[in-house]
Amino acid sequence: MRIAQVAPLYETVPPPAYGGTERIIASLCDGLVQKGHDVTLFAADGSRTRAHLAASRSCGLRADTGRVSPIAAHLAMLHEVRRRQAEFDLIHCHLSHFQHFPFFEGFAARTLTTPHGRLDYADLPAALACWPQMPMSSISFSQRQPLAQANWVANIPHGLPPDLYRLAEHQGGEGGYLAFIGRFSRDKRADRAIAIARAVGMKLKLAAKIDAEDSAWFRETIAPEIDGDSVEYVGEIGEEGKERFLGQASALLFPIDWPEPFGLVVIEAMAHGTPVIAWRNGAMAEIIDEGVSGFAVSSLGAAVAAVPRALSLDRRQVRRSFERRFDAARMIDDYLRVYEKLGKAADVVGAPV
Repeated sequence: MRIAQVAPLYETVPPPAYGGTERIIASLCDGLVQKGHDVTLFAADGSRTRAHLAASRSCGLRADTGRVSPIAAHLAMLHEVRRRQAEFDLIHCHLSHFQHFPFFEGFAARTLTTPHGRLDYADLPAALACWPQMPMSSISFSQRQPLAQANWVANIPHGLPPDLYRLAEHQGGEGGYLAFIGRFSRDKRADRAIAIARAVGMKLKLAAKIDAEDSAWFRETIAPEIDGDSVEYVGEIGEEGKERFLGQASALLFPIDWPEPFGLVVIEAMAHGTPVIAWRNGAMAEIIDEGVSGFAVSSLGAAVAAVPRALSLDRRQVRRSFERRFDAARMIDDYLRVYEKLGKAADVVGAPV
């Protein structure tokens, strides 16, 4: 098949550090090419891919030190995708706020939209009502709930290449610490992670980025708790640092306070055999095999009680849970089945009467 993948322009594909969506798109593109498909990736220049790269701007928006317009950048990219649409059998778009719908409505049957973010924004239902025919795939069933009326054609959880992640078999984690990785935002609740670690008397290591809009909350809430001893901030880490950070952790704390549509770091931890303690929000109950790869909890007390239970889990079983459910090969095959189904339907729609 001739397949176009349309990525957000905030980061390169894959991202140099933080950025789950772009990491998934990278795995999907490379896997499709490996299977013999002709793939074109519309993304920021500097992206590394086996696909043909159609560079839509000189670098990722977050890496640009000048004044940028994300809306203008994405509009220009979508105009180019529409101009070239006849070159592709299927166009798979990974933008979350439907800005591509008016560009793609003339060939909607040959498109698939996978939103990677939350869908409970007030303006999305009205926008969706203008283009109800657009085929969509979710990354969790929880993600669908605010837009149950959408044209959902599949639910495809994320997957990652197992050979990129090494099982750390040391029971309880070689480093003897709890880990938090993500962003320092109110939604991610690093303050909860600190409270859990202090309650169980374990060291907490924080690996997170600080966006400008979150800097005040970080200074007021998190920074005073960082002492370099019981709570250590190691900065933002990229792929090269994740193996050591996640693999040596006794458990990953994911105490989110928002409807997380997936949570890629959760399966990254599982790939290293590291169990997860997460708040029962969004997709967490779908992602975690309760009592096998970790625990989904609903209170601080339950999280504290789950720590010793998580430390006793068999890290080989945690890894097997990842391999069974979140292998990139499964994800790629799932998308291919949807592409083929949409392609056949589009042929019927476009056939002469």
